[in-house]
Amino acid sequence: MKLGVVQETRPEERRVAASPNVVGKWVKAGWAVVVEMGAGAAANFPDSQFVAAGALIVDRATAWHADVVVKVRPPQDHEVDQLNEGGTLISFLYPAQNEALLAKLAARKLTVLGMDQVPRISRAQKMDALSSMANISGYRAVVEAANRFPSFFTGQFTAAGKVAPAKILIIGAGVAGLAALGAAKGMGAIVRSFDVRAAAEEQVKSLGGEFLTITLKESGEGAGGYAKEMSKEFIDAEYALFRAQAKECDIVITTALIPGKPAPKLWLKDMVELMKPGSVVVDLAAEQGGNCEYTVPGQAVVEHGVTIIGFTDLPSRMASVSSDLYGMNLWHFIEELGGAANFKIDHDNDAVRPALVLEHGEKKWPAPPMAKAEAPKPAPVAPKLPSESPAPPAKIHGHGGPKMKAPAGGGLLAVIGLLAAIAWVVLRLTKGSAHVSEDSFVLVQQLTVFVMAVIVGWQVVWSVSPALHTPLMSVTNAISGIIVVGGIMGGTGELHASAAVAIIATAFATINIAGGFLVTRRMLAMFRK
Repeated sequence: MKLGVVQETRPEERRVAASPNVVGKWVKAGWAVVVEMGAGAAANFPDSQFVAAGALIVDRATAWHADVVVKVRPPQDHEVDQLNEGGTLISFLYPAQNEALLAKLAARKLTVLGMDQVPRISRAQKMDALSSMANISGYRAVVEAANRFPSFFTGQFTAAGKVAPAKILIIGAGVAGLAALGAAKGMGAIVRSFDVRAAAEEQVKSLGGEFLTITLKESGEGAGGYAKEMSKEFIDAEYALFRAQAKECDIVITTALIPGKPAPKLWLKDMVELMKPGSVVVDLAAEQGGNCEYTVPGQAVVEHGVTIIGFTDLPSRMASVSSDLYGMNLWHFIEELGGAANFKIDHDNDAVRPALVLEHGEKKWPAPPMAKAEAPKPAPVAPKLPSESPAPPAKIHGHGGPKMKAPAGGGLLAVIGLLAAIAWVVLRLTKGSAHVSEDSFVLVQQLTVFVMAVIVGWQVVWSVSPALHTPLMSVTNAISGIIVVGGIMGGTGELHASAAVAIIATAFATINIAGGFLVTRRMLAMFRK
């Protein structure tokens, strides 16, 4: 089958539906890939890279006549007529807002799949293009804000005086909001976040942000991980919180969207007026009308000394990485459709069916609720005969994990340790005799301690659950401190062989100690709220 990658025609769009890296994957998978001439130029992917990946560079008409056409933005009216009648188109589509476009696509008997309709379920994460682009938008929003903000993000202590860190408010803690939070924290700002979904609190705090709440309790959980519309009482309480924050915050980033509806107005004109001159508002919902009342889609305007950024092309401002990530989403999605060898629409596939908007011109959106798979019934258990004896229950050790079986070799160590102990006892009893020197006695004593330590360590490690190995070893490595002490004591005097060995042992033991405590600290940090 022939797969066509076409050039985007919107003036502000610099992305392409697939990078040369993704095109190479399609070629190896059996697709005959054709790329429109110059399709990747704006994303810094020259035609030569696509050719090297195995694609054929063609004119616009040839690319649009492929069996499957992939692109980023929804097709414009003049582009619909270039598609093969009965062909397949995969792109962002936003069917709730593009009814007229759907009618034109349906008239050509097309099969259309919307990447914006891929469900937000665990199995479909690798195909979730909305999240991929939202992640980039959130990061880029902070970059744009930093470019317009007339001060540092992180605090500064200089000989000339102190500069306070920037205070940032992020409204909406979805993918874009969390990406913005991480970027802003990385630059040293104080970041606060608000979301109507209670589940967002833990995510915000895990990234080091402060989660803002209001006293009125109301769930904002909507379908597919999005927020839903809230009651008037909740919105009034929300506005009161925002007005209080407007007086303190230097930068506000809004990300609130409700699927199929205009963006809710959350940052009102009077809130902008309360902000300090030089402050910045970045509205990521600008393409859907904006969360700020002063937002002008596609532009950055200044009102009351506050810069309001309403750019609608944030992912395009990082076109190379955006194209590569979007292409990988398409790669996984097309593989879910069967790939080049068995390309078809599986209506029972819960990752594909919600994205099916048109099938041979017939409207299939919105998708019906997918039937939940029934849990398999347990197999009947045959009754045991009286002569049968029940199997002994498996022993559980530690924190619910199975006890590990010690490998062969433990018995040998035990025998060696026992022989060393016997030798030490014999030498102890004959100490002082002519045929037993003091050095021999000390050597056997030290070997006995060493072998016994190996046996104890062996049994300790192999007698606990594997899940506890890392914390166990990271703490017990501190025992290497004994080696450090011994090495310091034995490393005095001239640099003979014994002193050199002591120095080397001290160095390795110090690394062991530091590594042990670093591992412990890192593990404990993973469990901190």
